[in-house]
Amino acid sequence: MDASVTGTDVLFILLGAIMVFAMHAGFAFLEVGTVRRKNQVNALIKILVDFAVSTVCYFFVGYGVAYGIDFLVNAAVLSGSTQSEGYSFASNGYDLVKFFFLLTFAAAIPAIISGGIAERAKFWPQLIATAVLTAIAYPLFEGIIWNGNFGIQEMLENHFGVGFHDFAGSIVVHAVGGWIALGAVYLLGARMGRYKKDGRVVGIPPSNIPFLALGSWILCIGWFGFNVMSAQAIDGVSGLVALNSLMAMVGGILAALVTGRNDPGFVHNGALAGLVAVCAGSDIMHPLGALATGLGAGALFVYAFTYCQNKLKIDDVLGVWPLHGLCGLWGAIAAGIFGAEALGGLGGVSLTVQIIVSVAGCLYALIAGLVVYGILKATMGIRLDEQSEFEGADLSIHKIGAYPEEDIR
Repeated sequence: MDASVTGTDVLFILLGAIMVFAMHAGFAFLEVGTVRRKNQVNALIKILVDFAVSTVCYFFVGYGVAYGIDFLVNAAVLSGSTQSEGYSFASNGYDLVKFFFLLTFAAAIPAIISGGIAERAKFWPQLIATAVLTAIAYPLFEGIIWNGNFGIQEMLENHFGVGFHDFAGSIVVHAVGGWIALGAVYLLGARMGRYKKDGRVVGIPPSNIPFLALGSWILCIGWFGFNVMSAQAIDGVSGLVALNSLMAMVGGILAALVTGRNDPGFVHNGALAGLVAVCAGSDIMHPLGALATGLGAGALFVYAFTYCQNKLKIDDVLGVWPLHGLCGLWGAIAAGIFGAEALGGLGGVSLTVQIIVSVAGCLYALIAGLVVYGILKATMGIRLDEQSEFEGADLSIHKIGAYPEEDIR
């Protein structure tokens, strides 16, 4: 970008950043409604503090890793009103709001993980993990896909004719967050009493369906900023992205409604499954392709969540691996299918490339999760002791519950 960038673009991407920032309230209330009452305060605190840690780490390290840009220069240069050797910032502070926008994506990684490790994870080790993930692990992959780092996209283009297509982060954000979470959940272990020695699975019901639904609604609304504003400039905005996001969302709802047998948790998460999946190809699919993508994602989430919990006995509390990890993987592959001109898409995408890079990205994220949380587990521990887990993270970590008057009584 050069000095010709107008205030209109700044406002456009700023609104997108605000909408995605608001989605973190959705992450928080989705977790608040799903966990037991004794862990609701912890859910709220984790999401907010994770965002703060992500901001600092992404500002000083992560953004530079991904895009080779730092902000250690005076405000006149940052705002684009003057130039400095080695620095080139666009006018009206465009690059600053672009950072804000991309930061909200980076901060989604720990927000996703939070739902998987809920109710039994230590607080401070999780903040350390957040710092490492948003400063190094996530930006490394982000830079490869969205900034062409290490020449991998160029190599794909030379060999296959096109690079990997992920318009708004089905793989870069959601699958990476979901597969890192899988590693964390595996190392953390199941909540106390979740699985009996005789093989029985003990159901732990959500604490508040209205809060869960509120979280889903907030995320759904903010997602249109997540997807549409990924154009990052007003002249690149596309109504196709908005309509495709809508169609995928309702596809996810309907599929989850049927396969989940009217379960409200599945229905509200089905909407998110469709939105996760459509991120990658929302700019190139036909709306019917987006609807099919959402239908597939909604059904995939229901079946994968049930299999993960009951068969694999992986206690992923909010189902973030099925929701973000698997539906993100499906979405990137779906972009290669429904983005093709033969199926009404705009083309410029290769199914082979989509599969190769998607699988590689998921494997990278799983390894990153196992390494980061494995080191933390070996050095300082990542799980609450039994008494603290029994009392709940609210009282054992934050010394106050969601309903303090009831605690007094």
